[in-house]
Amino acid sequence: MNHHPGPVVTTAQGAVRGLRQGDTTAFLNIPYAAALRGAGRFAPPRPHEPWDGVRDATVPGPNAPQSERRLGSVDMSPYFGAGWSRGEDYLTVNVFTPATGDGDLPVMVFVHGGGFVAGSTRSALYDGSAFARDGVVLVTLNYRLGIVGFLDLPGAPANRGLLDVEAALRWVRENIAAFGGDPDNVTLFGQSAGATVVGGVLATPEAAGLFHRAIVQSGSGLGAFTTEQAARVTRAAADVLGVEPHADAFAELPDERLVEAASRLAGIDLRTGTHRDPLIGLSPFSLVLDTQPAESVAAGLSAGIDLLIGTNTEEGNLYLVPVDKYATSTAEDVDDAAARSHPDAARLVETYRRTRPEASFGELRSAIMGDALFGAGSWALAGAHAAHARSATYAYEFAWRSQALDGELGATHAVELPFVFDLAHLPRLHGPAALLGPGKPPADLAARMHQTWVRFARTGDPGWDPYDTRRRSTMRIDAEWTQVDDPRSRERQAWR
Repeated sequence: MNHHPGPVVTTAQGAVRGLRQGDTTAFLNIPYAAALRGAGRFAPPRPHEPWDGVRDATVPGPNAPQSERRLGSVDMSPYFGAGWSRGEDYLTVNVFTPATGDGDLPVMVFVHGGGFVAGSTRSALYDGSAFARDGVVLVTLNYRLGIVGFLDLPGAPANRGLLDVEAALRWVRENIAAFGGDPDNVTLFGQSAGATVVGGVLATPEAAGLFHRAIVQSGSGLGAFTTEQAARVTRAAADVLGVEPHADAFAELPDERLVEAASRLAGIDLRTGTHRDPLIGLSPFSLVLDTQPAESVAAGLSAGIDLLIGTNTEEGNLYLVPVDKYATSTAEDVDDAAARSHPDAARLVETYRRTRPEASFGELRSAIMGDALFGAGSWALAGAHAAHARSATYAYEFAWRSQALDGELGATHAVELPFVFDLAHLPRLHGPAALLGPGKPPADLAARMHQTWVRFARTGDPGWDPYDTRRRSTMRIDAEWTQVDDPRSRERQAWR
């Protein structure tokens, strides 16, 4: 594709020059908040200082401090990116827009996943060119991760990464019209940890009016830690670092030490007398809220915001297959997965055995893990929204199976992303150990799924029946698309 110097757009902070790519233009590394230094890393996001002249917005910038992430034998580099690209001025957005300069286009703002510790706008999967090609202004954003973004520290505001997302949405409201977008038609969407953040923003009164629709891809409306659980992580982090558990002490430490310490916090038992660990030990960071987002939505905090929400059929496979724990799973592993995530583990296991009588131990373990992480919290959020939000709710299940890793990876976590972004053709996604496997996906799956997301952003209707608490209509997305009512009803009810 030919690249040419793009147009200059003037934002409230200063002018930026983008990069024209065929019929779209990309503006990269535009600050939406001030650089993060010293104690400022643990403060609320602040406005960025204006700049003189025209800022180059043609090359990627830095991202949040993070360690390189690997998931066993599957190549997740298109998802996580290459790790940490250093620089303090990383609270930035990328904007992809049609080159025509048309105005009043729908806007979509994407929040990446990565377990609250990894990922960035630099990841290959988040190229927004297809959205711009199809008449959407697509915004991707970086936010604080790990200790700096989500450790609950005395002396610092909680959920600083979520505050960053809110700041980015305020930047969008103020500036997106200059890029051709309609600030009164903004869809906030995210995947995995990013989707859980979207659920948190959905339940945040301060974000009212900043967006008008939301898409939650494999997130959870029950994914937040309580303050008691978060305090355990804070004590463990302070012990690892040898400092007092207070923002003043952490502010004196360099990012390198904080990143290294975060990597040593895995496996903390966060179960309490009244709460299970919503991330079942896979990440020591999440939102910190004593009222879960689904409960806040049930109280009416998302009134007027349309919601599209869904999960993948075999979410848990990503945490088992690439690390050789799927085929070797035992009955004890199934029981342990249930005990980590449910107050009545024996009843939960019995439910899954009855609904899946031919299932292997690996399949049962994966299904319980996937629902503990994403399914239960998505059902709860969808039900709360459908019952209380006075706006439309739509549900999907992504069921297309990747044949990666000898056919075992399946419809796992994150496998829907290349289809949403219409990037399923990327060579790095194909091969025996690549996310989409060695074969070719159905020819029209990416185009149709991508257009469905665009349609929802434009109209609030993805093209199937709304989800309500009676029928629970859900679109099962595979080579064929099939609308079903209340799929997996017995398993859903087991989590209530």
